[in-house]
Order: sequence, then C-alpha cells, then structure tokens
Amino acid sequence: MADDESTESPETPDVTDLTHDATEAGEPAAAGAADDADVIDALPEDLDASGYVGPYLFPNNNRRRIPGYLYLAMAAGCVATFALVDDSPYVNAGFLFAAVLLAAIGTYSIISGWNLDVDERDALVAATRAVGFPVGHASAQMGWRGLLSRPTWRILLYSAENPPQRRGLVLVDGVDGRVIQHFVEDNPEDWSDLK
Repeated sequence: MADDESTESPETPDVTDLTHDATEAGEPAAAGAADDADVIDALPEDLDASGYVGPYLFPNNNRRRIPGYLYLAMAAGCVATFALVDDSPYVNAGFLFAAVLLAAIGTYSIISGWNLDVDERDALVAATRAVGFPVGHASAQMGWRGLLSRPTWRILLYSAENPPQRRGLVLVDGVDGRVIQHFVEDNPEDWSDLK
C-alpha cells in the first residue's frame, strides 16, 4: 500500500491540484495541463433539468409546519423536565425560558405554513387576465410577503410579438389566486441588434 502512494514523484505537479501553481515555483507548465478552452463545465445528472420528463411539482409551503410541531414537542419536553426534576442542579429556570422560546418559534412555523393551493400554471392564467395582452414568454418565481410569509407568485410576462412590445409584472397570491398587484409598460429593451 505504501509503494502505491510513493509512485508519484514529488517534483511532478498533479495537473488536477488547483492549489499548486507551477509558474510561481519557476517550473515550466506541465505538458498535460488543460487549456481553459478545453475545460467543459457540466451539471451533475440529478441537477440537469433538460432530461426531466413530466410536469414539475413545486414544493408545498405547508412543509414548514413539520418543524413547528417538533419545536412544540421540545417545548413540552422542557416544561415536563422542569416540572418533574425540580431538585437537580442541572434543571433551572432556563428550561422554562427555552420552552417559551421554542413554543413561540413553533407557533410561528405552524401559522406561516400556508397551503400552496395555486400552482404556477394557475398563477400564469390569472396574470394573463390582469395584463390584458396576449402573452408570449413568461417566467414564474415563488416569493413570500408579510410577517406571516404568505406565498406569492411573481410572474414576469412579455407580449407575444417578436420582439415583444409590452411587458408586465404581476403578483398573484399563492393561497387564493387573487391578483395582488400588477404593472404593465411598453418594453423599454432595445432588441434591434438581435435581428
């Protein structure tokens, strides 16, 4: 095993070692070193969306309730420990403080765990109705607003002309699907270079 490790000469730098710079040490660049143009950056297969077949399901916001229930259980455990083990030097009023803090965080997590009833397709339909022009390209992004983190779709829309003459931004509530705000303007982008 030790012979396998000693087969590499310490004088020859490993071309995959990015921490060794041959030019700093005054050594010539390794013959097998890759040029920047030869390096190809690729996503791992599990992150490559181009090979995915089927509709994408956006994760539901109500998953926030799971840690909320865990925080409430830990708060109950702190209160029970304080009540049952009152003669120990390791149990003091800090357990009650921790219980109050965990209960507050757990309650907030449960309250802010809204159920996402409106998916991006429903939000796009509502946004198309709000802007009042035929939509070409569109993009949807999930955001949260307010102290209770209510899920909100942000839809960016371009008109169907080529190049697009108008664009709009629409905020659609992710719980009930109502349009919160919308803004429409003539497209200020100059696309004349792309023709």
